[in-house]
Amino acid sequence: MPVYESIKNADNKIVISAKNRDSVTFGWDKVVDKIASLVDSTDKNIALDGWYGIDFAKIAEAVAAKLKAKGLQVELFAASQLYKSREDIIAYNAPYVTDDPGFGKVNKTGVIEDLMCEKAVADLKKKLASNAVVIAYGEGACIKELADLYAVKCYVDNTHQKVQWDMWEGRLNTFGCTTPTKDYNWKEYNYSDYYMLKRQKDFMYGAMDFYVENYFENDLVLVPRAAYDEIMSTLVKYPIHEVKIFSPGPWGAYRYLDMDYQVEGLANNAWNKIAGPELRILIDFGGERSISMPMLNAMQYGEELVGGLINKQYPGLFPLDIWLDDGWHPTPQPAERISMPMHIHPSSKYVKDNFDEPLGRYETYYIAEAYEGANTWMGFHDDADIEEWERLCEESQNIKPIENWKDFIANWSSKEGDLYLIPPGTMHGHGGNQMVLEMDTNPSINGTEYSFFEYDFARPSWDDNAKTMTGKPLKMHLEHGRNMEKTRRASWVKDHLLSTPSVVKWTKNYFIDRYKSTPVMPYHVERIHFEKVGEFSTEGKFMNMLTLTVGSKVTVRSKANPEYFAVCDKFQTLVVPACFGDYEIINEEGGRATCVIQRWKQG
Repeated sequence: MPVYESIKNADNKIVISAKNRDSVTFGWDKVVDKIASLVDSTDKNIALDGWYGIDFAKIAEAVAAKLKAKGLQVELFAASQLYKSREDIIAYNAPYVTDDPGFGKVNKTGVIEDLMCEKAVADLKKKLASNAVVIAYGEGACIKELADLYAVKCYVDNTHQKVQWDMWEGRLNTFGCTTPTKDYNWKEYNYSDYYMLKRQKDFMYGAMDFYVENYFENDLVLVPRAAYDEIMSTLVKYPIHEVKIFSPGPWGAYRYLDMDYQVEGLANNAWNKIAGPELRILIDFGGERSISMPMLNAMQYGEELVGGLINKQYPGLFPLDIWLDDGWHPTPQPAERISMPMHIHPSSKYVKDNFDEPLGRYETYYIAEAYEGANTWMGFHDDADIEEWERLCEESQNIKPIENWKDFIANWSSKEGDLYLIPPGTMHGHGGNQMVLEMDTNPSINGTEYSFFEYDFARPSWDDNAKTMTGKPLKMHLEHGRNMEKTRRASWVKDHLLSTPSVVKWTKNYFIDRYKSTPVMPYHVERIHFEKVGEFSTEGKFMNMLTLTVGSKVTVRSKANPEYFAVCDKFQTLVVPACFGDYEIINEEGGRATCVIQRWKQG
């Protein structure tokens, strides 16, 4: 699936101490020189550890050349030599890949060392004790057993989207491989390798001397550990922007063209994520340029970011997601072109039992804009034969059209401000002709998607190379769909899931309303409406996912510490950390402004 990014207004402008700001080194040559300057014949050995998708050899060879020019004896060691055979790694990952065609099972305890040969690690320890300066490079070069043997320990990071793109394109070298791993199953990464890489990164947060950003192929940024720690601890004091991602698809629409997102090459907009765990962030701390890193690095400060309760209940999990489902078309289109697949989401019990994930997917659709014919599919008609629906879906396999599919799925006309509650097991889908602010829980530490598709109108998917709807039809998840289906009927949906707001606070300057909920939904959806200034609070325990849906631009500013602020554009989300406390929202452009806020119910 192709992914496009928008960095418009994505910089997180923070202020750190001049000492730490000035300690950061920018540029390939300067970073290589700096690393080389830190070792000599007695204080020696360099570890270049990090995430998948980094050209470690290129960095190591550049540093080695500098050291050799100083007259030092240098030996390069690729960490790929530490690993067992590819066949052994496939066998290790087999329980996490599973036979399920759509999903795997989380490796909850594995570490990189599980995949290494004890003899190879012992041999590297001997090598590190030799007279030469050893540069060990690659994933796992600085495991716990080896860390004390290096004079310089670097962690070279990469972002989720870059790794996913390398994997989809067949360019990714995985554990123990020096060339792209052609037989790599994407579930190996999502369910096992990711977690082992994360546990090694968690160790390196405490062990590293330097954090290295290598987002651009021929550029490096070297961040000393003290500066990195101040950057991250400061970041979570501010509202946080994330880099939005866009992907075309069979129901993709065109409102994005009016929004000036500055995205080149995007032909239509189906999946548009504006906040969540797998996005990257840009941090501008006053250096030569902003640095890129995964949003999940901020989970080092989980209590400050997501709140004490969530951090304790779901360690490491960033629990909320925000999507923007485009639905505007210049001419009328059939439902089979502009609707999402008919699908359902799993409960916490279901993802725990089947995938070892911590949290189910609890979703809401907030209608941010409604156009002619705006509608949402949700629930089954009261008289629908659901066994017949399941039979037809099985027969179709999304290859053969189900001509009478509308006889089964209930449809609801939408208007701006409507909120649809979509607890697990509810058949649903965005019906088009509307802009949906889709607010979800995120079931997975690494952001794995859990949607069980049952029918996608037997339509072709998007081929981004040809820029046409000529790809293979999407695959369905019928067994999981049948297992989770709650057979919710239209009359029940009408009474329980079509939510309305009630005012919970009114002042002469602003008012706040909250949508009705059901006990199974773990978060509230609230709105604040104002013309000049509104006031809200995280109460020190609720992370706020704040999206501007009416208005052009607002500033979110801490009341206790006004230097902590960020600017939010229309249809952009700010992640307001739980520790932020009381804040004001200032309308920068005039007119009416509305912010929609998603926050956990318990704190």
